[in-house]
Amino acid sequence: MRVDFDPANMPARDFYRLLTSVVVPRPIAWVSTVSPDRSLPNLAPHSFFTVASTDPPIVQFTSVGRKDSLHNVEATGEFVVNLAPEPLFAEINATATDFPRDEGEFDAVGIAQEPSLKVRPPRVADSPAAIECVLHATLGLGDSTVVFGRVVHVVVDEDALVDGRPDIGLLRPLARLGGNEWSTIGDVRELARERYEKRD
Repeated sequence: MRVDFDPANMPARDFYRLLTSVVVPRPIAWVSTVSPDRSLPNLAPHSFFTVASTDPPIVQFTSVGRKDSLHNVEATGEFVVNLAPEPLFAEINATATDFPRDEGEFDAVGIAQEPSLKVRPPRVADSPAAIECVLHATLGLGDSTVVFGRVVHVVVDEDALVDGRPDIGLLRPLARLGGNEWSTIGDVRELARERYEKRD
C-alpha cells in the first residue's frame, strides 16, 4: 500500500522535508562569493545543484530564501562552486550556520582560501575541484531563486586525476539526503550504454 502526499494539503515546510527526502542524493554546491564591495568572502553549501547546459557550459544552484550567496552573486555577477569533499565534512556543515552578513565563513570556520583564476571570489584551497562562474541569469520560483552560472574555468587537483579525468574515488564528494543526513560516495558501479542497433 502507498501513502499519498498532496502539497496543496500540507504546510510548505512539511512538504519540503518530504521532497528533500525523496530527491536523493543531492550534490552540494559549496558556493564562494564576495560581498558587494568585494571586501568580504562568503562561503555556503547549497544542496540544490546540477549542470544546466553543456554548450555553453552552465551550472545552477538554488537559493531557498534570499541568502548572502544570492545577494552577493546578484551584486557582483560572479561565484565559485567548490566541490564538497568528505574530509571537510565538519567545515562544510559549519558554513551552513547563519552567520551575520559582516562575518565571513572562511575566517569564522578556519577554511583556507586561494585566489581564483578568472573571477574575484576565492576558491576553497583544500577542495579538490572548483568551478569558476559568471552570472548567466537568475530565475525566481516562489520562495527560491535559481542561479545560473556560465562556467569560465575549472580547476582540479592533479592528485584527483586518473588518465586526465577526475576520479570519483579521489574526489570523495559528499551529498545531502533527507533531514540532517549526508552520504558519501559509497559503491561505484560501471555500466556502458548500449547502442540501439546492437540490441537483439
